Amino acid sequence: MATIQTEITLINLLDNGFAKKGFIKPEEIRMETVQAEADTGSSYLVITEELRQKLGLKIKEIRIAQITDGRYMMCRITEGVELRWKNRETIVQAIIIPDSKKIILGAIPMETLDLMVNPATREVTGAHGDMVEISALRVA
Repeated sequence: MATIQTEITLINLLDNGFAKKGFIKPEEIRMETVQAEADTGSSYLVITEELRQKLGLKIKEIRIAQITDGRYMMCRITEGVELRWKNRETIVQAIIIPDSKKIILGAIPMETLDLMVNPATREVTGAHGDMVEISALRVA
């Protein structure tokens, strides 16, 4: 089965905040635009160690995770990173799987961005078209 790739941008959340407060210049924000494999069988955003270092993301914790081949591994979890896809953005943690060379956009970040994999076109699209769907909040 062929993989479905999509372009995402990852931004160091702390750098972005520091730039907004004037502590660093906007051009100093560490960010990378990369090709990610859209994988609805994976839950999370998976990045490489090299990308983690480029973005300057700190490790928040270590967890045991089950990977695609069924094995369990100790994986590092990053602090929050801003994830952008076209006109949508969210904040997620990323998992670093030892020796992985892939960047994977899993089901949870896709759901928070209101995205889906369209099987007919074999591409990532907005689940509700180009409009960003946001659930209404009830105000008492």
